[in-house]
Amino acid sequence: MGYVKKFIFGLLLGFTTIVFAENTGDKFSNIKIKTIELNSGIYMLMGMGGNIGVSIGEDGIFLIDDQFAPLTEKIKAAITKLSDKPIRFIINTHWHFDHTGGNENFGKEGSIIVAHDNVRERMTKDGFIKAFNKTIPASPKVALPVITFNDKITFHLNNLEIKVVHQNNAHTDGDSIVFFKTANVIHMGDTFFNEMYPFMDSSSNGSINGMINSVEHILAMVDNKTQIIPGHGPLADKKSLEKYHTMLVTVKDRMQKLMNQGKTLEEIIALKPNADFDNAWGNGFLNPEAFLKVLYSVMPNPKN
Repeated sequence: MGYVKKFIFGLLLGFTTIVFAENTGDKFSNIKIKTIELNSGIYMLMGMGGNIGVSIGEDGIFLIDDQFAPLTEKIKAAITKLSDKPIRFIINTHWHFDHTGGNENFGKEGSIIVAHDNVRERMTKDGFIKAFNKTIPASPKVALPVITFNDKITFHLNNLEIKVVHQNNAHTDGDSIVFFKTANVIHMGDTFFNEMYPFMDSSSNGSINGMINSVEHILAMVDNKTQIIPGHGPLADKKSLEKYHTMLVTVKDRMQKLMNQGKTLEEIIALKPNADFDNAWGNGFLNPEAFLKVLYSVMPNPKN
């Protein structure tokens, strides 16, 4: 029972804090939106939930994710300080509510919401995140993506070439990364949790192999000057992403070995196989034991 209690405690400190905050507006009253300027009129906004990317220019505003509905006015106020242009497009990097919660507000104001096909599919019906035993109600029509794509889509706005590319079964089955090719800036959504253990949603077909494949795909695209916006955590660079990749590959290999040996989840948790990583990565979104349970749930079946 000990590891279960600790797992639940870790979740309450992490993702479930955000889950239930959606229903209690006072949780957002003290949240401030931090604006970080990047290259070529691109900004990163940090508040509560997934990091937001913003492109500002003569063609209008291009937004990546929109956090929670109660933060919409604060997000708009931060953007207004940068430009008085309309928010024309919003890209959702995946369906989770800490990235799509503002869709309804922005959709009512005329912003065009764009996402992978699977994002709209999941948002049109009640969703369930098994790791947190949480049902997510279907989104209203105005909050749904009105343009969807299967593989990739390219925008030509604000003198930028903006490529949005689907990532297969990584954090979820609907992840997209957004690459501002001419500005050398990339938004990775929740395929990258910088300086913290990541959550992979088994209920949405997330997987550790898909997460690693996505990171390797992006590492091949970036250089030492690329500015990387993670889904969660501080602004990053190639070196940060390489450290993340090393951690993912190592913990995956360790877990695979223990599973191949027939170890139960409780036995694996007791062994603390990632003790050398826990201080650096286990103080954020998921604590070390919570992460082991998530990792266990998204591993390839050793019998296959």
